[in-house]
Amino acid sequence: MDDSVVVSPDWLASRLDDPQVRVVDVRDAWEFDGIGHLPGAVNIPFDSYRDESDVDRGTLPGAEAFAALLGDAGISPEDTIVAYDDTHGVFAARFVLTALEYGHDDVRLLDGDYSAWNQSHETTSETPEIEPVEYEADPRSPEESPLVGYDAVADALERDAVFVDTREQEEFEEARLPGAVLFDWREVVNDETRRLKPEAELEALLADHGITPDREIVLYCNTARRISHTYVVLRALGYENVHFYEGSLTEWLANDGEVESGPVASE
Repeated sequence: MDDSVVVSPDWLASRLDDPQVRVVDVRDAWEFDGIGHLPGAVNIPFDSYRDESDVDRGTLPGAEAFAALLGDAGISPEDTIVAYDDTHGVFAARFVLTALEYGHDDVRLLDGDYSAWNQSHETTSETPEIEPVEYEADPRSPEESPLVGYDAVADALERDAVFVDTREQEEFEEARLPGAVLFDWREVVNDETRRLKPEAELEALLADHGITPDREIVLYCNTARRISHTYVVLRALGYENVHFYEGSLTEWLANDGEVESGPVASE
């Protein structure tokens, strides 16, 4: 997957001296400063690119606000961005999704997280010097974007789409979209290495849940954080027909959408 949206620690380590490869740490500032970070990384905390008030675009921060974040971090539109966190990549994946939505062509997710990197590569507490730049976002058109809203999701329920619920089993049994399959986003992560499982294993795991490249796939969770990780993984595996329900179950329930509850009988 090193040539795709997901890159390995070794891939990144060999490119840290490239001025156009920019590393983004999305942890809280106290973690970035107090625990340490990857060499040359800039800190753009998760809360800074998530805005609960953006009712039209879910929790995306808005194109101008995101462009300001990147510009203040010294990142240009032509740079390659590699994002990471210390939570198996779930917060960093949200950054990747956001950057893609606002037109950044080359943005990657570090396979693993800070702890995975720290097992075999150096970290630092030095804060890099940042020279701010002007960054202009180029948001995707609705036709280009994987993001879908309530009406599109309701329409997809009438088709043979696979609705993938990336939450935990307890949440799934409390309420879920009709016919959804449970696929906890953490199933793709190896707990020991903190990195993604091998590609063949991922494909078999997804297929066991009926999540295959030939199907139309709709991802949702509660507030579109966890599906960001699953979306990036599917993209890395070459899945193309993947829809990202930004409003997720929060919006679905607010619109009195139909739900199911209770355990699913095993076949």
